[in-house]
Amino acid sequence: MDINIIMIYAILLILSFTLTYLIKNYYIKNAILEKVNERSSHTVPTPHGGGIAIAVTWFVGIIYLELTSQIEVNLFYALMVGVVISVVSFFDDIYELSPKIRLITQAIVAFSGLFFLGGFDSLEFGVFSIENQLVTNLFAFLLIIWFINLYNFLDGINGYAGSEALFLSVAGFMLFGSDHFIVLAVAVLGFLYWNFGNAKIFMGDVGSTLLGYNVAIFTIYYANQNATNLWVWIVLFGVFWFDATWTLLHRKLNHEKLSQAHKKHAYQRLTQAGWSHFKVTNYAIALNVLLFTIVYFVSNIFIAFILSILLLTISMRFVDGKKKFE
Repeated sequence: MDINIIMIYAILLILSFTLTYLIKNYYIKNAILEKVNERSSHTVPTPHGGGIAIAVTWFVGIIYLELTSQIEVNLFYALMVGVVISVVSFFDDIYELSPKIRLITQAIVAFSGLFFLGGFDSLEFGVFSIENQLVTNLFAFLLIIWFINLYNFLDGINGYAGSEALFLSVAGFMLFGSDHFIVLAVAVLGFLYWNFGNAKIFMGDVGSTLLGYNVAIFTIYYANQNATNLWVWIVLFGVFWFDATWTLLHRKLNHEKLSQAHKKHAYQRLTQAGWSHFKVTNYAIALNVLLFTIVYFVSNIFIAFILSILLLTISMRFVDGKKKFE
């Protein structure tokens, strides 16, 4: 890698680190803190705007990639749509916007992101594929909205959402070799210094919704290059989507009101069982390493998917043993 490129990434890392520090101090000085409530996994009021640093660094980085022709134009514009979700989520962090406004925003960015990617080509299921554009694009539209929301759901303890993004960035770079993964990695890493372990600042919706959107765009973009890549990203993102989906289905079966706040995700139940945030996050990292190992060494992606589902089911049963789903 060219020394000038390394310097650019180092500057982006310093930008993320410094912005997070400045935002943390500003929020503390002005008492803009996330209060402790019945759904909180923290016990001390803490600043929650760290995702601003991730977003600013990320957009500066991909603009640099575009100016130096290191990113495809359609992917660049699809990712830049994330500005919309970040800005709206920033105001949501401060003013708690209505669910209707949030959903409309998510629908707009999902449609716009798909537009710039040129739609979603096909759904590959091994023995058959679906190429009806109405079906595939509806699937992709819903996938984007689901990924945005589930990433937000799973951002609840120190280092959890950030380490997931860092893992996906490193895994994406190792599998696909694209520079935008390095940009995302350094944008998240600068924030994680202040968030991992004993968190000094939280990410907030401004960061979590953007990361969820990015993962969805990566999934669709690389699936358009090779249809089986959809399943690569499904496996890599397994810790998050499996937990969110498992929890949602169980709450539905329990006849719970799905819009009501809760603390029933796997990571929340582990903390209730007495695990520290640090231990829960490292448990998720270990699962991610296993998922990457499956994807990397199992050549048949559909067998890899089945193995990942078995692994995630076993992990969820383990969590159930620590703290039963009630």
